[in-house]
Amino acid sequence: MAQVIVQAWGETYRGLISDHILDDPEFTPARERQWITVLTDPRFIAHRVAVAEVDGSIIGVAMSGPGAKESDPLQLYVLYVVKQWHGSGAGTTLLEAVLAPGEAATLWVADPNPRARAFYRNHGFRPDGLEKVEDDLPVIHMTRASSRDQA
Repeated sequence: MAQVIVQAWGETYRGLISDHILDDPEFTPARERQWITVLTDPRFIAHRVAVAEVDGSIIGVAMSGPGAKESDPLQLYVLYVVKQWHGSGAGTTLLEAVLAPGEAATLWVADPNPRARAFYRNHGFRPDGLEKVEDDLPVIHMTRASSRDQA
């Protein structure tokens, strides 16, 4: 799972964030520790985690979980598919594995990342005007109301 994140970050963010972040020798071990914690620590029991596999190899990872406040909708924290599998449907399958279609949710997406932003728009997410910088990268906040709230 960590390797997918590291590969996807390199494919997606090279040239958008400082090389020292992507080339840091601790980048992969830090992601490995992060996933071990997510998968084993009871604090993450309410999180939903999914992987996409092809021939026994992980090609994508997704995770959602509670928002910052109890009243917040679920947040999509992770959704990455390695570039070779973009457009294969793996992203949609992962999204729907961790967020039911029409379920209220929020996420942060890199800006610029027109492919990801279009993907999320196609799944009902809209920018809400919040912006910040994470890991040297500008990100925008997107939200999706539940389908029953939209009716």
